[in-house]
Amino acid sequence: MSLRQSLDLINMVRPDAGTAAIDHEIMAERASSLGAAEKRVVKAVAALAAATTDERDACLTEARKVVWEYFVQRELIGFRKHTDVIQELSIPTEVLAGLGAISKSAK
Repeated sequence: MSLRQSLDLINMVRPDAGTAAIDHEIMAERASSLGAAEKRVVKAVAALAAATTDERDACLTEARKVVWEYFVQRELIGFRKHTDVIQELSIPTEVLAGLGAISKSAK
């Protein structure tokens, strides 16, 4: 029996067997990418907290950018609610207000 025939037989018995390895690889890549995005958020929030008056606007802009990217990535994976990570990562209200996630009057 050739390799191709073996794969066809496997696919007939277990149709998902052919995609299991790639599905696992995709999930691992999603987790890795999300973890890297989260590290960028932590770094940007820390930089904003430590920023001098002169650096504050640039740090705020960067924090808003990386938080927005992180939220988009979470939503693409299927995580629609961000409340827990906002608390866990201590994302400031001024960052969220700049994203339109909350109103500026909620400060």
